[in-house]
Amino acid sequence: MNFGLSGRRYLVTGANSGIGRAIAEALARQGATVAIHYLPATQLPDGAAHTALGEAAAVEVAEAIKERGGIAETLAADLSNESDILGLVPAAEALVGPLDGLINNAAACEFPDTVIEADFGRYRRHYDVNLAAPALLMSSFANSVMSGRRPNGRIVNNSTDSARAFPGQVFYGTSKAALEAMTRTAAMELGPHGITVNAIAPGPVQTGYIDAALEAQVIPTIPMRRLGTPDDIAGAALFLLSDASAWITGQVIQVAGGHAI
Repeated sequence: MNFGLSGRRYLVTGANSGIGRAIAEALARQGATVAIHYLPATQLPDGAAHTALGEAAAVEVAEAIKERGGIAETLAADLSNESDILGLVPAAEALVGPLDGLINNAAACEFPDTVIEADFGRYRRHYDVNLAAPALLMSSFANSVMSGRRPNGRIVNNSTDSARAFPGQVFYGTSKAALEAMTRTAAMELGPHGITVNAIAPGPVQTGYIDAALEAQVIPTIPMRRLGTPDDIAGAALFLLSDASAWITGQVIQVAGGHAI
């Protein structure tokens, strides 16, 4: 399917693995230029639930895209650091040119993350990366679009389908719920400037963290009886970045095979 994205430019955060990688590669297959953001692996905090693969993985993604004739560049930033966040959109535009879209995919996810075991540091890391960083990146991107007098822009935020209630991951789940609220607010503010803001709420997606025991536990809760793949999420992102969604904004689209309806 041709989404009409050829020649456009996008920044994807956390694009060196999992869902972010799938979105970056899908955009490149459409003829878009992609700025691949990554967190240096040395900056991964203790207790993180997923692996930040670092620069080598980002370069691998970029090289794979280039081998297929696409255009991609890599850039590092710690999304818990204000100066890194504020510099990311300008750095991406210096590499690939004025951005047409922003995909806020990177997230912090740490364990333990229960109410009983809550601590301030874990709260800050989740909310800094999962809410403050997307908010500041949306601001930076929107200001770039408006100052460049571009007619429109697209923002896609990645949430989770369990944002309404996520026992056992209190800061992760609530930070994603806040991101969904931020998506609606940003859509209302940025709509007059031609910028759409939507979110995707993935269900259980196999990015390497779901082992056989957890899969057996989760599958019966999914009406379509399979785990999601990163490409399932990438397909929704392409739609939301395309002109086909030009009058869709402020929405949270659940891509979950019916999980957590």
